[in-house]
Amino acid sequence: MGTLPQVDWNAQLAEQLDWHWRTHLRPRLDGLTDEEYRWEPVPGMWNVRPRGTSTAPITAGTGDLTVDFAFPEPDPAPVTTIAWRMCHLIIGVFGMRVASHFGGPAVDYDSYDYPPDAATALARLDAAYAAWISGVRGLGLEGLRRPCGPVEGIWGDQPMAALVLHINREALHHGAEIALLRDLYRWTPRPLPEGVVRVHEDPSGF
Repeated sequence: MGTLPQVDWNAQLAEQLDWHWRTHLRPRLDGLTDEEYRWEPVPGMWNVRPRGTSTAPITAGTGDLTVDFAFPEPDPAPVTTIAWRMCHLIIGVFGMRVASHFGGPAVDYDSYDYPPDAATALARLDAAYAAWISGVRGLGLEGLRRPCGPVEGIWGDQPMAALVLHINREALHHGAEIALLRDLYRWTPRPLPEGVVRVHEDPSGF
């Protein structure tokens, strides 16, 4: 039997997420509008809202906007908007882990200044993701083997490889939710401005 080729597990773990990000998820976010960003297709959704307007049990944030939360999380949990999910990715999925493991700036839900529009949120998401994937690619095999440490709580004795896999799952999961909300927004009928008719409609009614 021939010798099996060596596997670069660091590259494999990074590319599992980065390939999806480059070829599927990030292109699906292009053209995101401010209306989509905070769109609420069903009642009771968690969102990013102007300060003082939330009815959620807990709100967090230091700027003009706050994010909706509850602890413990209700069952069933409310549906969350694109804005809420993007901020979760920026802060809880990428940002806090970059701060804890790759020397990035400290970030948390309570002290965050939440982005008011889609363009700002996308720019922050791009920056948070770039910092995370760069850190992952620089781990090497020894870095993947080392324990996550106490910052990851009860999972602190797990190897960094386990954290990388967890973040991959989180990003794929929430990215799919955002993509679905964009599809629903695109195909949800909305009133047209006065005097505008759909291309398949005759203004005479025939």
